[in-house]
Amino acid sequence: MNNTTKEEAIKGAFFGALVGDALCLGSHYEYDAQKIYKAYGEKPVEKFMSPGEMMGGQTHGIGWGERNYHPGKSAGGTTDYGDYNVVVLEHLSSIAVPPRAFDVSAMIPHWMNRLENGWGSWICTMTKETYSQVRQGVPIERLGGISNAMAIRHVAAHGYYENEEELASVARECMFTHKNSEALGGGEFFARVTHRVINGFTPQEAIEAVAVQMGGFFETKVAQAIAKFTEATNPASPLSREPFVDDLALTSMARLWDIGRSEPIKVGKASPTEGTLPGAVYFILKYADQEEALKKALQANAMVGGDNASRAIAIGMVLGAYRGVNAIPKEWKETLDQWEYCENLLNTLPLLKS
Repeated sequence: MNNTTKEEAIKGAFFGALVGDALCLGSHYEYDAQKIYKAYGEKPVEKFMSPGEMMGGQTHGIGWGERNYHPGKSAGGTTDYGDYNVVVLEHLSSIAVPPRAFDVSAMIPHWMNRLENGWGSWICTMTKETYSQVRQGVPIERLGGISNAMAIRHVAAHGYYENEEELASVARECMFTHKNSEALGGGEFFARVTHRVINGFTPQEAIEAVAVQMGGFFETKVAQAIAKFTEATNPASPLSREPFVDDLALTSMARLWDIGRSEPIKVGKASPTEGTLPGAVYFILKYADQEEALKKALQANAMVGGDNASRAIAIGMVLGAYRGVNAIPKEWKETLDQWEYCENLLNTLPLLKS
């Protein structure tokens, strides 16, 4: 029986996403899970680390080379995925009363100001392209590029909007740097799932119901994740006995993607929604009902590497909603750079105002 209150669930979703993201800062874009495992002392990551810490200060983003992807960040900070969620929280807090429809055009000046003043994180190609479009006067409805990378940014909206359809719309609008239907749908998928978990569904109930509702690509990807979760947790399956079971599970759900830069990559660990969505669902289902579910899921996700920060937002928001903010380890709460700052802003949102 889950006794999480609605307020604990909403805060759990936001901070679950943020601590999950921060836990990935040290290994973000490192695609070698065995390298991460050795660097972290052959055990799951326990604390926040600076970019590339324990791995020579750089990570191997296949196709982009060996580098420090977040040069302005240190342990306890967030990647660009976490940063975007803080930006949306700041915007929603500024329009907290009265509740009103989300207007991305009203947020864009704040977003540009944040990008121009000490962003510190990786600036993705779609962010650069959209920033350039805004400077050129491109209309709001035509902003964005064609990337199929999932970038969930709307987590704070669960403290602002009570209606699922509105949340689904906000999730898409927050991804204004993207036009691709899979990427936009991925954000909507997890918005709907998180909303239902906040309102009493189990993660598996919510995931299966939303998959059927959205159909097509999303139903197929969820079915793939459920099949892999079932295989990975079946003691009779060879996969379940592999030491790097989660890493193999994610890469086995992917096609090879020759991006023409340096080497081919299995999409299951990269940013495209076709890998990120089933990968996140896999971790949610595998760990949802274990003791310390949120902690274990976020650790396991970080240890796989690749674009683990993108998956972390989805995993953290769903399991954070399910287990509540009190499930977040005390040491992570105390060492996340912006916990107090974000909590003060969250407390101004309509569904969290005391």
